[in-house]
Amino acid sequence: MTEAIASASPLGKTVSYTTEYDASLLFPIPRQGKRDEIGIGAALPFMGLDIWNAYEVSWLNPRGKPQIALVTFQIPADSANIVESKSFKLYLNSFNQTKVDDIDRLANILRTDISAAVGASVQVKISAPAQFDSLRLGELKGFCIDNLDIEVSDYSPQPQLLHCDESDGTTSETLTSNLLKSNCLVTGQPDWASVQIQYVGKPINRESLLRYLISFRNHNEFHEQCVERIFVDIMRTCKPMKLAVYARYTRRGGLDINPFRSNFNADFPSNLRGARQ
Repeated sequence: MTEAIASASPLGKTVSYTTEYDASLLFPIPRQGKRDEIGIGAALPFMGLDIWNAYEVSWLNPRGKPQIALVTFQIPADSANIVESKSFKLYLNSFNQTKVDDIDRLANILRTDISAAVGASVQVKISAPAQFDSLRLGELKGFCIDNLDIEVSDYSPQPQLLHCDESDGTTSETLTSNLLKSNCLVTGQPDWASVQIQYVGKPINRESLLRYLISFRNHNEFHEQCVERIFVDIMRTCKPMKLAVYARYTRRGGLDINPFRSNFNADFPSNLRGARQ
């Protein structure tokens, strides 16, 4: 169902760019279709958000002079919809020849339109060029499992690869990997990400976790859906008491998407841009 809806979007199609403001360009996709597929009902097993960073935002001031900024959107995980990323890009580009009074007015327009599209209140932060020097890079914190010497043969999601070290007691740890790759649900284009997994429970066997994450390599699914699948698979297989999954995807079309899902009151993650982003 999600694939059919997505195929009706601008993704993978030749389109002409609109340079005058047009909120109708936004293409919402219901979250529930994919959630049904992986067994997530109306009562979500997590809280969280999707952090979108837009690097190519421009508009005209009242005198016709171009302005630029970086914009961050925080979309709640319990919103009814996601927005298809190409439609998001087309929407942002529709401001290119649009006069806007000031940054506050732009933020209000963006907040209103994206909130209406996803069906929830969205937070918008605009960073003007004078603030660019204060923006920092930062990698995901935790123990990186990528140097484990493993043999890999599965390149579609295999939750059965996951297992815990049953002989050990409860542990609390944060593991990271830069080897997560999936593909766009519609176009098949590669999506590259780093992922952080924070949990409390029986120790997850690190080799099994790395094999599992690599098994997404040929999988076609949107960023948000991949992170929710990872969350659900770990919960079902390893049954941690606490779990948080955070992925930082590299940008495409001037946008990066960074989903976070957690079942405990962890602080929402920082929005530090990774070196690959």
